[in-house]
Amino acid sequence: MLQSMRLFATLLLAAVLAPAQVKITQETDRVSVEIDGKPFTDFVLRGGNAMKPYLYPLRTASGKAVTRHFPMETVAGEPNDHPHQRGLWFGHEKVNGFDFWNNESNYTTATRGTIQVDKITEAKGGKKSGTIGAIMTWSGPDGTKLLEETRKMTFTADGDLRIIDIDINLKALTSITFGDAKDGVFGIRLARSLQEVSAGGKTGDTMEHTGMLVNADGGEHEKATWGKLSNWIDDSGEVDGEKVGLTILEHPSNSRRSYWHVRGYGLVAANPFGSTVFDPTAKDASKKDVPLESGGTMRFRYRVVIHPGDAKSAGIAKIWEQYSKLP
Repeated sequence: MLQSMRLFATLLLAAVLAPAQVKITQETDRVSVEIDGKPFTDFVLRGGNAMKPYLYPLRTASGKAVTRHFPMETVAGEPNDHPHQRGLWFGHEKVNGFDFWNNESNYTTATRGTIQVDKITEAKGGKKSGTIGAIMTWSGPDGTKLLEETRKMTFTADGDLRIIDIDINLKALTSITFGDAKDGVFGIRLARSLQEVSAGGKTGDTMEHTGMLVNADGGEHEKATWGKLSNWIDDSGEVDGEKVGLTILEHPSNSRRSYWHVRGYGLVAANPFGSTVFDPTAKDASKKDVPLESGGTMRFRYRVVIHPGDAKSAGIAKIWEQYSKLP
């Protein structure tokens, strides 16, 4: 009996200490990510009115969704503003004058561009992490190809943390101008309860909000974090009674440093193409529109950390220090 109990204890300890299993499954219109047999997120390639791919939903280790459901799903009391803000996405409002941010197919604007996934180059799971690789084309409304995007997304389970490292390379297929505009580029729309403020009565926003924005320099709330330069930004609050948060970290090697386009209604975005929009004192013309000659490239790396507690208790400052040293 004693020997059996010891064996059981040993197996139980091994199960607790075993690294999480990350499973990546490629389907027709999406690539799904599971961690320890539970859904974590889907990389949605196409469908509905979406004109760009996105990750949805993003979940905590305990399975709580930290991204808004709309417009993929309808939840009573959840705001239905900005349908183009789907889960986690990458795009920009002005690329040669075309809009790759506000670009749902049922919108009536004539400048909507499309980001199409041409090929999934990698869909590989592992004991602790898994990877999705993709090649995409950014095209104008007339079909003109403007940019080739090569993206690598690595999903890691680290205890009660869920980490997504996203590495994006943009290659100009013609002469490109990234316009000075606020709507871009790496964005996440948070769950209703993680908002700081209401999104407005006309949007059906009737649910409780508990979120609080904090940046690496101690700024708090939208007023002290919007349009600022900072190494990272976090939003923490409660989801279904559990204290959780989501942080975006910017890698210091990025081609251009990002300003934070954050809103109390749940948008958190890193934008390297909005110098004078976010900082009216930046009058130097060279800091405004950003050119990229044909064949030229830009690289952007961001890390998303979904964590229990707030930024301080999750050790986000230390996580950024480690992340910033990655080559």
